[in-house]
Amino acid sequence: MNITIDFSAINNFLNQPLGPLMWQIFYTIGWIPAVFIMLWGFKEMWVEYIHNRWAGAQKKILLAIDIPRGNTQSPRAVENMFAYLAGAHGTINLVENYWEGKIQLSFSFEIVSIDGYTQFIIRTPEVFRHLVETAIYSQYPDAEITEVNDYIEGMPKKFPDEEYDMWGTEFIQAKNEAYPIKLYTEFEHQMGPVETFYRDPMAALMDLCSSLRKGEQLWFQIIVKPIDMNEWTKIGDKEAAKILKEKPAEAKGILPGIEKGFFGFFSVLSDMMGSMFGYAPAEKQKEEKKDESLKMMQLKPKERKQVEAVHAKIGKIGFHCKFRFVYIAKKDVMNKPKVVNGFVGFMKQFAAMDLNNLKPDMKKTATSVHYFFKNYRLNGRKKRVIRNYIARDGGKGRKMGIFTTDELATVWHFPVESVVKAPMIQKAPGRKAEPPSSLPIDIEPASEAVFEPRFREEVLGQKPKQMQEEKIKEEEKGSPPDNLPFI
Repeated sequence: MNITIDFSAINNFLNQPLGPLMWQIFYTIGWIPAVFIMLWGFKEMWVEYIHNRWAGAQKKILLAIDIPRGNTQSPRAVENMFAYLAGAHGTINLVENYWEGKIQLSFSFEIVSIDGYTQFIIRTPEVFRHLVETAIYSQYPDAEITEVNDYIEGMPKKFPDEEYDMWGTEFIQAKNEAYPIKLYTEFEHQMGPVETFYRDPMAALMDLCSSLRKGEQLWFQIIVKPIDMNEWTKIGDKEAAKILKEKPAEAKGILPGIEKGFFGFFSVLSDMMGSMFGYAPAEKQKEEKKDESLKMMQLKPKERKQVEAVHAKIGKIGFHCKFRFVYIAKKDVMNKPKVVNGFVGFMKQFAAMDLNNLKPDMKKTATSVHYFFKNYRLNGRKKRVIRNYIARDGGKGRKMGIFTTDELATVWHFPVESVVKAPMIQKAPGRKAEPPSSLPIDIEPASEAVFEPRFREEVLGQKPKQMQEEKIKEEEKGSPPDNLPFI
């Protein structure tokens, strides 16, 4: 019995001109992927709309943080603060995400210097205000926290501007986010007086901030968003396994299971056919490879350090973070080489070249362009950087990286006053307590003018001549600008 298969219909279909052929393909099945792409686009637009609407309805406030004079707390106290703020993380179900528009709210930790006066600020959703205050007071019981207006009010939002110019960028991780930057513990020494026990990297930034002239402003923010720890630790485990050359874990799910069952069925069928027709199935060519995973003792020193650092990082609480920097000043006093290069130098202190470091994102967000349409593209970048900074938007710009509590505390912490001598940092006046019952109440209490010289001489180790020079410098600075959030 002969079976004849007629391929004439297929030949006629394929022999058509290209135009009618493509139209028939699209008319028959080509519209299916187009519909899926359109539905995906509508879904993304809807999700972005409801997320922005919900986030816009959440009230945010700015809190100015003034630490007591004579602060000796190391960044470990700020690390504890960040760990406490991880309690803001919440689980969002499908209805809340795709219908209500609920998202994970974030914090913004900022350092602002206006005309040489420096202030530490935390922007927080109002619902988390008590959480933030508790985190601060638990480590700095005598700190003063004041709600303030946004210091960006009144500054230009578009460029070019007649009076102001600016330079800004985001800082990104140079390597995989599983690797940590240089931590504050590496700036500590085991022996010696307080001045040498901890060489505070914040001293460079505080000195830079205090050197700004009238008309110059430096803004630095870190967007901090709590995340699910179980999800992010997988990134570190995967990177460590890559260094150790370990076999990846077998994939789980529906598709891998179907694939495994499919090939398993044909393997059994092949063995059965061989038995029925009297030939032995071909011997398996693939042999189980010997375990090539490296042991820790076989690793090179650099690889061993990387594995240990990655494992240490995934043992800490992590956050999605974004670093932004803006230098804005009046054109007649602007000094980009001093401020921009100085801030980049401050960030370079945290570089561990065999692990990770923070670098300015010159490719996409930095306000520096080359080649074509330079002015148009440059002004566009300036507008985006300013707009995203004002909105404290972590979703715009480059992808957020993962940083742990100790990494954040390394970059953003209150200066150790015995090490950082910059005079223009706003501080709370001192410890508040009830006077002892034996204190004579008819004696006029000593003013700060009496205690200030003793504090500078005994705690800060300053000489009378040095105190006089700093006093003259403070007087030359004048009063704080109106838009600086001082108490």
